[in-house]
Amino acid sequence: MTLPEKFRVHVITMSDRAYSGDYADVSGPTVVTYVKDAMAAAGWQYEIRQSILPDDAVALRTALEEVPAADLVIITGGTGIGPRDITPDVVRPMLTKEIPGIMEQIRVKYGTMNPKALLSRAVAGTIGNTLIYTLPGSVKAVHEYMAEIVKTMEHTFYMLYGMDVHS
Repeated sequence: MTLPEKFRVHVITMSDRAYSGDYADVSGPTVVTYVKDAMAAAGWQYEIRQSILPDDAVALRTALEEVPAADLVIITGGTGIGPRDITPDVVRPMLTKEIPGIMEQIRVKYGTMNPKALLSRAVAGTIGNTLIYTLPGSVKAVHEYMAEIVKTMEHTFYMLYGMDVHS
């Protein structure tokens, strides 16, 4: 198996307020910046699509059913414990394989500085050959999560595609 010639990335922001236009989405563009930098560092070609969805399980599930059209999906928002926080509840049952370690590490690392970070229910995993990460919606949390995710992204894709590359 070989890596895609051009990675298809879908960044989804889950936010009722951003969806309705009450405020501009800042978290999604922050994710895009990290992905662009990581893809460039790996020397990979990519295209990025962005979506803003309401905090709605049906809308998210519908977007994820298009997953074969993406190699990487990063969802920001909806990972807390509030009544509208549904992202992990929708994503987790759809995963082919869960990758709990990275989210556990992020929660522990940032939870020691800010115990509120331990309330995140963020998940990571795969649906087939699509890599999926769910992140909290705050820009600060996006920076924290993406700083850790990009450290392993290249190797994660090699593993996902069955390539024995140990660097």
